[in-house]
Amino acid sequence: MKILVAAIAISVLCGYTEAFLESIFGGGEDTEWNDLRVGFGINPFSSTTFDTLPRTVADALNAGWALDDKAGNCGTKGSYFNGNRYTKNEDQAAMLLFDKNGYIAGIQAGIPKKAPASTPNYPIPNNKKHHVFNEEPNMWVITAYFVEPATICTTGRSEDDFQKSGTGENLAIQNGTTPESYITIPHDEDQVTKTTKFIAGQCFYGMGMHYWYDVRDTMDCDDIFPVFLLYNKKRLNAFGWAFNPNYDSSYRWEHPQQSAFKHFLPLPFPPCLGKDEPTSTLHIYLQSSPQLNFC
Repeated sequence: MKILVAAIAISVLCGYTEAFLESIFGGGEDTEWNDLRVGFGINPFSSTTFDTLPRTVADALNAGWALDDKAGNCGTKGSYFNGNRYTKNEDQAAMLLFDKNGYIAGIQAGIPKKAPASTPNYPIPNNKKHHVFNEEPNMWVITAYFVEPATICTTGRSEDDFQKSGTGENLAIQNGTTPESYITIPHDEDQVTKTTKFIAGQCFYGMGMHYWYDVRDTMDCDDIFPVFLLYNKKRLNAFGWAFNPNYDSSYRWEHPQQSAFKHFLPLPFPPCLGKDEPTSTLHIYLQSSPQLNFC
């Protein structure tokens, strides 16, 4: 509880600081999704808290990211995803997809093929139900797009398009073995429960109002849809991955304990979730001021 209170206090403090700075320097691009950041933490000075990711290939290369073509890229016949994949230090928790012109198009996360002993079959049962993971030789990969997938390797975006739309205009979660199969996420919060099976969880500062897909307290925890949505001021501006096993394959993974779930999930949540060990999550922000995410 003390950690949660500290997190709220730090988020509020950072929010006031950010608001003050924005009043002086402005809030960045005049686009709804004007940034790309990953990682929630209670330490605002940590390199993993609200870490800014590059949104052009040029910036990615300057920051030490490298093209990863092991699973195919634009122009590769038979690739299950659209885009050119870039990674940094071969870290699989945050893998960026750029279009043919070098502008951000999506993000992927890879989880190890060998799951922890407590969840040895993950994510195979989950994938049979939701179809959001694709298999590669050493990992299972989940994919989200920020633009229309069909345009990524065909026309791509121009510099003018990027200046107008920023990180992107739509959030699509791939749910099949080709990029033609995906779930489109509503921008407006009031459309979420009307048009999808996502249901409201809890609001948390520095994150937003959580929505989880068809979560029930009686369900098998390995079946939980591994994507959550975050809305602030009634608009989609963040989302995240949520995997049942406790992965240590990347420094980016967040590891919430079961005691914290009441602050994020619908109540009552499945008691099996986090019972024996923490889960693995990653928050992905599409705007430049996640400290101002007060729901």
